[in-house]
Parts: sequence; C-alpha cells; structure tokens
Amino acid sequence: MESIINIKKLDEKAVIPKYGTEYSAGVDLYSASDSDIVIKAHETVLIKTGLAMEIPEGYGGFIFARSGLATKKGLAPANKVGVVDADYRGEIMVALHNHTNEDQTIEAHERIAQMVFLPFLRANFNEVEELSETVRGTGGFGSTGKK
Repeated sequence: MESIINIKKLDEKAVIPKYGTEYSAGVDLYSASDSDIVIKAHETVLIKTGLAMEIPEGYGGFIFARSGLATKKGLAPANKVGVVDADYRGEIMVALHNHTNEDQTIEAHERIAQMVFLPFLRANFNEVEELSETVRGTGGFGSTGKK
C-alpha cells in the first residue's frame, strides 16, 4: 500500500527521506547539517532534518531508532519513539541520545532515524463501574506465561 506524503524542504540541502529496500517499513531520515555533529557521552542533541511534512489524517509519523546507529554507535531517539501528528507542520527533528561512555559523531547528512507511518485509533472514553472479565485479569508485568 502506498500513499503520497507532501514534503517541504526548509533547508535546500535537506535530504528527502528514502526507503532502504523495497520492503522497508521505515523511511530513513537524514541530518540536515552540513558539518559533523558530536554527541557527548550520555547527552542528547536535537538533530534537524530540514523537512516538514503533511502526514495524512488518521495517521502518525512514528520515529524509531535505526538499528545500525543504535548497535554500532549507541545512538537512539531520547524519547524512544517520537510521534509526529498529522496536524504538525513544523520541522521534523530527532532528539538523539548517546547511550555510550564515549563521544559519538553524526556525519553531515547521515541517516539518523527512521519514520514509519501508522494508522491509529482515536478513542472516546466511557467511564464504567466494572470491566469485562478475561483470562489474564489484573496480572501485571511478567504475569503471562507463568503457571
């Protein structure tokens, strides 16, 4: 399934997102910086993409770590998953956190994260006195699979 996403370059040198392969779920987001960016150990830096988008109504743009960047450099979004709402028209930015004990470098125009466009359910809440019964019930963290 494909859709058209309107995108605007806020910086003429910004890189339009690209899918790595035909079956990639996430589109690669790139740093808009013309120079390297050093992220000190255990610090977070806001990286600009130089892009704004029109995400379709009923969808969100969810920003996830790139597995290579996370495993090789210890860099991942500080908020774990970024959420870009359909009505946001500002610059897409990624807060990258360095989880290592060493400074790490993002090279100019390097791939910094991936965005997946996902539909979501908008809920209306109905307050009730009781909830329906299930097999799991109120079992919390780690409760499934135990006998």
